[in-house]
Amino acid sequence: MLKISNFRVPLTDDTSLEQLAAKRLKLAADAISQVIIIRRAVDARRKNNITFVYTLEVEAAVPSGQILARLAGDKDVVQVTQMAAEDIKPGEKQLTNRPIVVGLGPAGLLTAYMLAKHGYKPLIVERGQDVDQRVRDIAEFWHTGKLNETSNVQFGEGGAGTFSDGKLTTRVTDPRMAQVVDIMIAAGAPPEIKYLHKPHIGTDKLRQVVKNIRTRIIEMGGQVEFEARLTGIESKAGRLTGITINDNRLLPCDALFLAIGHSARDTYQMLYQANIAMEAKPFAIGVRIEHPQELIDRAQYGSAAGHPKLGAADYALVYQDRAAGRTAYSFCMCPGGLVVASASEAGGVVTNGMSLFNRDSKLANSALAVTVNPADFGPNVLDGIEFQRRYERLAFALGGHNYRAPVQTVGDFLAGKSGSSKYLVKPSYRPGVTPADLTECLPDFVAATLVKALPDFGRKIRGFDHPGAVLTGVETRTSAPVRIIRGPDFTSVNTAGLYPIGEGAGYAGGIMSAALDGMNAAISFIEEYKV
Repeated sequence: MLKISNFRVPLTDDTSLEQLAAKRLKLAADAISQVIIIRRAVDARRKNNITFVYTLEVEAAVPSGQILARLAGDKDVVQVTQMAAEDIKPGEKQLTNRPIVVGLGPAGLLTAYMLAKHGYKPLIVERGQDVDQRVRDIAEFWHTGKLNETSNVQFGEGGAGTFSDGKLTTRVTDPRMAQVVDIMIAAGAPPEIKYLHKPHIGTDKLRQVVKNIRTRIIEMGGQVEFEARLTGIESKAGRLTGITINDNRLLPCDALFLAIGHSARDTYQMLYQANIAMEAKPFAIGVRIEHPQELIDRAQYGSAAGHPKLGAADYALVYQDRAAGRTAYSFCMCPGGLVVASASEAGGVVTNGMSLFNRDSKLANSALAVTVNPADFGPNVLDGIEFQRRYERLAFALGGHNYRAPVQTVGDFLAGKSGSSKYLVKPSYRPGVTPADLTECLPDFVAATLVKALPDFGRKIRGFDHPGAVLTGVETRTSAPVRIIRGPDFTSVNTAGLYPIGEGAGYAGGIMSAALDGMNAAISFIEEYKV
């Protein structure tokens, strides 16, 4: 098997990869028996010559050595090195009780999956509802403004990522990431996520993937309980001894995987009171911006915009205000998506972005977030939570005290006025929007940085700062405001047996990094304890 890297195919070329690979290797077309796509990216830097850039593994009837000899000196064609399957060996320590996983988001799911696969029969407790009931509860909130504080975009099976774009991109290069992808594909994710440069599942497909992984965990001996909230932790001499569920049920526990997500504010408070080692960490807040997807497609792809091979275009933007020491950036960009109501506690407006697998809403949205540091919100561990809460409540008041979100056009925002309703697109946020001055629900430094960043983004993507583009406030849940401090073995530095994992623990940022963190924590545990 040979690997071909940096293999460019023009957008307009419909020749099969088998034929193209044969030509690249100087072989007859019928000499290629198999082509596997390892990676595919789009290079749109030259709008008049957009290309796909592949990494391929190719099996040919001709011996690999003979082909390599013919192509001597070609650094982009090499022999494939097969990696040995990982052998995970259980440790020797004895557990008194089965491990418990708190939270059924990506980190909790993959932790539980690995534990169940290796025979540990974990108990998984999730404060929210199963994904089917969760869909119904969220739909009611978006339609009526009636918030369910235990079943919403933040809480429930699948975690916050289940109601997002389902992006699977990550900067993490851990080789175990391939195992996470394989588990998702086995659970029904599109096989293309294995090779696309920017893979996504979409909230519609991700819901079924989550359910299928849960089903598999149960088949392998795990147990899942919904409406089961962690309300207490007990320890003795620096070691975990038990937990309380729903304030009334005590469970003995000597191994707890804490995958609580970044919005479990009551859990953070409980952990703080239990003297679990924690620290404040940076995060970011801002607004959502909406454009016609066609505008973004044209800016990114030029005359090729709308080509069926390309799909909806995305973007990633960064602005550095060096004088102020602030960074503004696009976050969680959702091509062909919607801005969604994501509150998890009464009296606050929170936004997020979501899209289906087909990304066909004809709207593009992204968060525009500005960095926030502990120095901005106070010296105490939980001050970041109060900082977030303050601006969510201001947005709630601006919107009309009914979960409608405050909106403002980019033109008004930059001009320092409000009231215009000449929107470039109809705001997609439900249960509705109210024209307002967004500076009234943003920190001054965030608003000032965005005023500088928007024209810069408009120079990078033509039309981005169009006066009619829609800004919706506020986006506060970009990442956890707290880190639960752990050591290299994934356990709390002051409470043995406690494994803080995923986004809620402050060690991940997205579906894939959270899932990987959970997998690695489970493996660390398995290598220490007997079944």
